[in-house]
Amino acid sequence: MRFPAILVAICATLTVTFATFPALAADEKPAAAKEAGDLTPLNKAGTVLVDLKGKRLLLKSEVVLREGLLEMLACIKQTKEHESILSVESKAQLIHAGLISIGAEPGSPAKFVPEYKGATGQPLNIFLTWTDASGKLHRDPAQTWVRHATRRYFLAKLEAFPKNLKLPVDSDLKWDDRNKELLWYGPMTEAQRDSLQKLSTDTAFRAGIKSMFDESQVRQMEAQWVFAGSGFNTDTATGEKYYLAEGGDLICIANFATATVDLSIESSATNDGLMFEAYTERIPPVGTKVTIELVPVFKKPAK
Repeated sequence: MRFPAILVAICATLTVTFATFPALAADEKPAAAKEAGDLTPLNKAGTVLVDLKGKRLLLKSEVVLREGLLEMLACIKQTKEHESILSVESKAQLIHAGLISIGAEPGSPAKFVPEYKGATGQPLNIFLTWTDASGKLHRDPAQTWVRHATRRYFLAKLEAFPKNLKLPVDSDLKWDDRNKELLWYGPMTEAQRDSLQKLSTDTAFRAGIKSMFDESQVRQMEAQWVFAGSGFNTDTATGEKYYLAEGGDLICIANFATATVDLSIESSATNDGLMFEAYTERIPPVGTKVTIELVPVFKKPAK
């Protein structure tokens, strides 16, 4: 049996990569499938495809969540769908290998001890392609599906609460005297901001209200993803080596030390500190098929 030239090329590229990985199941190894244009499937399910010429890796996924706080943009199927917008049926290590095959260089996941150190690696542009009910094709930057969390408390530190100011009992604005903080939950409207600022002429109080208003507004995520590369561990009972991201941490929005792809900024993974949520209005219905396009960002050669 003769392999297509592009498949021979990618198999040669991946030989070194797969040699460093634990053995993959038969249905996860590169398959001798027919070419779809310049795309070559890396598994029999056809959920991971590589475009060597275009330097892209495509993942077939589907929408599993449209509302709520997020830890993932995309997880491995049957792992973290309750906090991920998309789910991909594949081994995470295969996706890692596919990124290497198009020249992406892994860095290192975020570290938390003895102090925080952000994820590093090849910068990646991520696009989400899908077709709506009318047949219109969309190609969205992945950041447009994620926004800064608004369903949380916002706070403003004050050295002292303004004298002679007494908040109405039914006010949504709260004062924590122990921690010297003004507290507000959820988005603040312009009318609420203006009404609260009229309560006092105290400069610090008014600045605190403005700060909470600004932070509580709906804002799209702007952060960049990087190819962190996850890592390996060994099962002490069996001696088997396994890839850490198989637990679901494929394309992260909250930092994880096991992430294959993570944000380049600090992003809390604690339940009460999650920084981002789904941008519901921009995400198609649950079950919609979405192609995730991973495109490494290469530095331009020096003149």
